[in-house]
Amino acid sequence: MAPSAMSRGSDNNWTKSLSEAQPVPYWLDDPGRPRPEPALTGAETCDLLVVGGGYSGLWTALVAKERDPQRDVVLLEGREVGWAASGRNGGFCAASLTHGLPNGLTRWPDEIHRLEELGARNLDEIEKAVARHGIDCDFERTGEIDVATETYQAWELRDWYEEMEREGLAGDVEFLDADAVRAQVNSPTFQAGLWDKRGVAMLNPAKLAWGLKRACVDLGVRVYEHTPALTLKPYGAGMAVRTPYGRVRARKVALGTNIFPSLVKRIRHYTVPVYDYALMTEPLTDDQLAAVGWRGRQGLGDSANQFHYFRLSADNRILWGGYDAVYPYGGRVRAEYDDRPETYAKLAGHFFTCFPQLEGIRFTHAWGGAIDTCSRFSAFFGTAHQGRVAYAAGYTGLGVGATRFGAEVMLDLLAGERTERTELEMVRKKPLPFPPEPFAWTGIALTKWSLARADAHGGRRNLWLRTMDRLGLGFDS
Repeated sequence: MAPSAMSRGSDNNWTKSLSEAQPVPYWLDDPGRPRPEPALTGAETCDLLVVGGGYSGLWTALVAKERDPQRDVVLLEGREVGWAASGRNGGFCAASLTHGLPNGLTRWPDEIHRLEELGARNLDEIEKAVARHGIDCDFERTGEIDVATETYQAWELRDWYEEMEREGLAGDVEFLDADAVRAQVNSPTFQAGLWDKRGVAMLNPAKLAWGLKRACVDLGVRVYEHTPALTLKPYGAGMAVRTPYGRVRARKVALGTNIFPSLVKRIRHYTVPVYDYALMTEPLTDDQLAAVGWRGRQGLGDSANQFHYFRLSADNRILWGGYDAVYPYGGRVRAEYDDRPETYAKLAGHFFTCFPQLEGIRFTHAWGGAIDTCSRFSAFFGTAHQGRVAYAAGYTGLGVGATRFGAEVMLDLLAGERTERTELEMVRKKPLPFPPEPFAWTGIALTKWSLARADAHGGRRNLWLRTMDRLGLGFDS
């Protein structure tokens, strides 16, 4: 059979569209980017130390101060707030806490209604926080459409929609046939769609991170940037963290380091870095925008195993990302992996297959970054050092929204409270860790090959993928 419709574009035909693309994240290439806070020098003490200045750490610090304004909170960031995944992602802020409903229903069928309810409430709270703190991050509650680009995918979307209805989980989701989906966004490759009208918001991810930092500072959080946390050790009744020019003693510590090596060494094997890549076009003209429609400004993602995600920015650029997911041998996180021209060429070809009416448009930015993934594709949680340290990691690319929920979980765990969050099986149990090398690389490479083969053969999963499904393992591209 022919490969997926989204992957038929010729890489070589469209490389000229990349001739002026800057190898930097579009969101971070902003003249309004705030100056970093000074690095920590000397000694600090606090009630709560938050390590990591991405969404996970920022939400933890903010929610901690909102719960208890008198709590003394310090946040350490190794480089600058939002410079890593929080400033490089597609800006899809989803209600799902489980990396999509299918993954959640498969893994936690008895809890899925509660998880969906908590996720919807979490997204509402994010929207309220953006308004309450005056965070200018282009927040739009547009929803998202999952599109089918092959006949078998259209059948699968309809079957899935019917299952959602039977389970009472359809909510504000609408099935769209080929005409209906193309009326929303005009691509000759679209054959069907599922439109989740309320469960996803679009936003500018870097502006969200910067806005959360400002909100934290306004509430009294002491933020130190260019201050990596080097060691974590017990100190009396609390913990001590050493930094290059100082140290922090804290009663409690929340770790939001995600893809970077955890200060709790025993959980490092639960995550691996997967590099994801994206392109951003120049702003569409009025005629170009009319040619694609997209009046609802929804986020979109296609239904292949190797999928693309795409959306409009506030100034009507198209972000086009995904498909390739690259795992570096040994799980190393390095700046050199952030730039991958062979993937950019591939993505450009796929883009013009999806939107041939935009031939001639140029890409202005091309970038990559690491996602922390775990074997169940959604966050896991835990404590260390007799409950004085909490962590959350493994969001697998849907952390824009779910990290706020993770912040609530970490704060509950540090308080020793039994809540509706901490009682969840999803929170109480961990995924299986990844094996050591060379087994991790071999398994991931075989899974990626199998997923690409399934996309090219009507979605049929081979023995390897079926075995991974039974074991609750795999690799989400």
